[in-house]
Amino acid sequence: MPRTIWKGAVSFGLVHIPVALVPATTRQGIDFDWLDKRSMDRVGYKRINKTTGDDIESENIVKGVEYEKGHYVVISDDEIKGAHPKATQTVDIVAFVDAKDISFLYIDTPYYLTPDRRGEKVYALLRETLIQTGKVGIANVVLRNKQHLAVVMPLGKALVMNTLRWADEVRGVEYLELKDEALDPDLADRELDMAKRLVEDMTEKWKPEQYKDTFQDQIMDLVEKKAREGKLEAVGGPEEAVDRRSADVIDLTELLKRSLAGKPAKSPAASTDEKADDTPEKAPAKPKTAASKAKTSKSTTSSSRTRKAPAAASKSKKAS
Repeated sequence: MPRTIWKGAVSFGLVHIPVALVPATTRQGIDFDWLDKRSMDRVGYKRINKTTGDDIESENIVKGVEYEKGHYVVISDDEIKGAHPKATQTVDIVAFVDAKDISFLYIDTPYYLTPDRRGEKVYALLRETLIQTGKVGIANVVLRNKQHLAVVMPLGKALVMNTLRWADEVRGVEYLELKDEALDPDLADRELDMAKRLVEDMTEKWKPEQYKDTFQDQIMDLVEKKAREGKLEAVGGPEEAVDRRSADVIDLTELLKRSLAGKPAKSPAASTDEKADDTPEKAPAKPKTAASKAKTSKSTTSSSRTRKAPAAASKSKKAS
């Protein structure tokens, strides 16, 4: 089943379409952990005072915005919370525009919209209207306490919502400061004809599955090869991967419940940290060196002698 991250409605005019939001993408990649090469312990991140180098407790950290060089304005958590837009659980369409007018530079994150609570018919009505008119809906939506501009558009038999970048986040072409030779070139017809033929020769159907992340494949092949050769290092410190993954799922459930109830949700990072504090795991044992084996043997012999000592001597020791 698709993973729903948000429930609400698409609204325009007097039309109200119950929908659920489903991520349309998934992130891939390789996570490299930092390790201390001397002990193979995990290396973490510390909050430190950049002037003194001292560790700072979280309760002594405040948020500030640099107003001018070296001078900051401190903003409290309550002030930040008050500035967040109110979550209305609505994809509020404020206008319809021609689909071709939206540059792909503005497209940010895609989501599928699925009909919810018997909203199939009105969902289909909006989809078919957009297809036949060539329009898309420009909307405001709040996701996880953050305000987004978005576009609602048809994709086959489904509706898709793409969050958009704000205008001040997209640089215009003038930022490149292109020279006249690039802006208004003097191209010969022969050059254009040859370029068009080359494009036509290389034209094929778009098949995204044929393009692969070669870096990820090569790194994972290398990992498999080294593992088969026995080149594995015992890493000290608590194992966090499983806890973090399960914590993300719990946080998501809590986020949905709280968003539907209109309550502020905890940040995933905070919930994960709390879970890690509640359920510490035992660090894996490190391989024993010759010195440690000798030390163990010595301590074993010593303890053996202690066990063989007469009871009277033990009582005498207690009395002293």
